[in-house]
Amino acid sequence: MKVGVTGGIGSGKSIVCRLFACLDIPMYDADSRAKWLTNHDPAIREAVIQLLGSESYTLDGEYNRPYVSSQVFKDPDLLKKLNAIIHPAVGKDTDGWLEKNSYFPYVIKEAAIMNKAGDNNNLDFVIVVTASVELRLSRIRNRDKNRSEAEIKSIIERQISDEERDEIADFKIDNGENVALIPQVLKLHKLFLETSRK
Repeated sequence: MKVGVTGGIGSGKSIVCRLFACLDIPMYDADSRAKWLTNHDPAIREAVIQLLGSESYTLDGEYNRPYVSSQVFKDPDLLKKLNAIIHPAVGKDTDGWLEKNSYFPYVIKEAAIMNKAGDNNNLDFVIVVTASVELRLSRIRNRDKNRSEAEIKSIIERQISDEERDEIADFKIDNGENVALIPQVLKLHKLFLETSRK
C-alpha cells in the first residue's frame, strides 16, 4: 500500500514522515531524490543544460538551483519544460524504490506537489499536513535564515492553496502549535496496518 504525504512549505510534512520512519515504515522523499538526480543523472544534466544553458550547473558540476529558479519562476513555459525533464526521472526512481520495499505493509512518499490518490499516480491514500500560514512563515524564517519574508510569501503564493489541498486529502494531520502530532500519526499507522491486511 502506498501513502502520499504532502503539505505547504513549513507545514511540517518532513517531521510527519520522520515519525512514520520511526515506526519502521520506509519513506521516499521525492523532493530530495529530485535534487540528487539533477546532480547525478547525466541524461537530466544534458537536458537541463540544453534547456537553460551551461550556467545551470556550477564549475564544479553542482546543480545551480538559484540560477535555474531565477529562470523558470518568471517563465511558466520553461518551468513546465524543466518539470517534464525531472518528473519522469523521479517517477522511474520511485518505481524502483517501491519494488525494493514491496514486502512492507505500506510505504510513505513525501512530495510538495501531489495529485489525489489514483489520479495519475500509484498512491492509495494521501495525507495532507496542515498548519496556519502565520506558523508556517515563522518556521521557515527560523529554518531558512537566508530567505527574505517576501521570498517566503512568494513561495507560499506559488503553491496550491489550502482549499485545493483539502480536495486531495484522504486524511489530514494538524501540525499546529496546540495539537499533539504523535497520536495522529499512530492512529493512521494503525489504520494503514489494518487496511493492508485486508
